[in-house]
Amino acid sequence: MYFVAGALAVLSGLFYLAGNNEMGSFGPTLCQYGDVFCDKPYYVLVGAILAGLWAAFVSIR
Repeated sequence: MYFVAGALAVLSGLFYLAGNNEMGSFGPTLCQYGDVFCDKPYYVLVGAILAGLWAAFVSIR
């Protein structure tokens, strides 16, 4: 689950960069498929935080 949280955090950063036109030619393509996430990348970041919290919760012994 930590892997999922890390992957979502990286995706959040990619969507942030694509939304601010800082990724070159790959940015518009990414925003074409994930327009909502380019406008509001914190949606993905919140998902990453929740996945990290869930992973910490289920790994408590």
